Amino acid sequence: MTRIIQKFGGSSVADAASIKCVARRIAASRQAGNEIVVVISAMGDTTDDLMDLALEVSPQPAPRELDMLLTTGERQSAALLAMALSDLGVPARSYTGSQAGVITTAAHGNAHIIDITPGRIVSSLAGGNVVIVAGFQGVSQTTKDVTTLGRGASDTTAVALASALGADFCEIYTDVDGIFTADPRIVPGARGIPSISYEEMLETAASGAKVLHLRCVEYARREDVRVHVRSSFSDKPGTWVMDVSDSEEEREASMPDMEEAIISGVCHDRSEAKITIAGIPDSIGRAAKIFEIVARADINIDMIVQNASRVMNGRTDLSFTLPMTDGRRATEAIRAAQAEIGFEQLLYDDQIGKVSAVGFGHRYPSVEIWSTSALDQPWRMTHEEIGAVADLLHAMHVAVGPHVPCNEEWHHRPVGVGVPVPWRVNLKLRVSTLAGFEGGTKIYVNTISPAALAARLLPELFRARSAGRIAPMDLGEECEVPRGVLACTRMR
Repeated sequence: MTRIIQKFGGSSVADAASIKCVARRIAASRQAGNEIVVVISAMGDTTDDLMDLALEVSPQPAPRELDMLLTTGERQSAALLAMALSDLGVPARSYTGSQAGVITTAAHGNAHIIDITPGRIVSSLAGGNVVIVAGFQGVSQTTKDVTTLGRGASDTTAVALASALGADFCEIYTDVDGIFTADPRIVPGARGIPSISYEEMLETAASGAKVLHLRCVEYARREDVRVHVRSSFSDKPGTWVMDVSDSEEEREASMPDMEEAIISGVCHDRSEAKITIAGIPDSIGRAAKIFEIVARADINIDMIVQNASRVMNGRTDLSFTLPMTDGRRATEAIRAAQAEIGFEQLLYDDQIGKVSAVGFGHRYPSVEIWSTSALDQPWRMTHEEIGAVADLLHAMHVAVGPHVPCNEEWHHRPVGVGVPVPWRVNLKLRVSTLAGFEGGTKIYVNTISPAALAARLLPELFRARSAGRIAPMDLGEECEVPRGVLACTRMR
């Protein structure tokens, strides 16, 4: 029996007729022999209406009470869908996020999922029920209060449940027919994309596409959950978001040199704002102080630009973009620290837009080296665990060779952050090709696919091991790890 997570967005359950239509789709899927868990959003504009109501009552509603209010929208639609299924002869149980075992951090309005304990869901499935879970919400591990995961985070709830329940895949039903090369409402010739990699979808979501929530894609990639984006209003095939290494290898076989730029699509985002901090003392640690202040306000930054230092007064300007909805909080936090930072002027502009070209073509070829330690902060690991990563990193540098300039990007869980971030080192090869006629665009593109990069590095690793230039390690098919890994070291 196939276990499927199905998520339906607000536009899919906008009214009673829509809810009945969704119930018929779920019933048909169950009749086909599938186990179904449904994650549902609030009906239509319910969340916006509740927010407007809260602001009428209080100009600055308490975050805890706002979460209590906003989560009622999903609870309403979950109960209504269970009623509709019951009328079709399909037994169904609806649960809130906390009843479903969604455990989160304590940050009201933007909590992160820590764990899922799906005992009640599993019991209900065993009893022959369709399980309906209210999306967008959970319960804090520490305070036991109801929390919300941020706007659009029902996608994240669905993928997290798919991982916790070992589902075969997760279906995201929305009001579009899948992922397109551009917004079809703006670009009539935009084409549907049958399948897209997690990495490309991450970039697409981060660049302004609203089809999938960014954290949902991050979760799907980390847990290797296949996501199927489909329309609630048609039976079109939609788009699969998954590991597409198989298709990469097929493309490699048909085009041996792989000297091509691969662009998946074009995205736009009109919901960003820009903050410019002018006249900052150009000294070590000043930018870090600014970003620390913004991080304490729980605000994500997108793009960062720093001007060259002005020699005459030793000051510089720093600009960054962020979600427009966070603009006020960011400017207030920075302005409150003006004496500490020492800047001269703070400028805010929300009349901007962003256009992004998405795909491997705009990335540098990279090799990621992951630690398998249960810890996610290098300074807490054992000497052997650190040595294993160091051996792999050294081996990759040897395989790449001294003629190729490289950057190392280290990723791990920062101090004071509760969300797990496994330690990994991203080795970027700074090789690229100028795009456009005679390179006139000054845009650089990566012409090496992941499969082609592996084919180039693996023989070098074998030669280096035979010559004793790298530590003893398993290579290629010798590795008992997921495919796509060039080499691994084992604790002995």
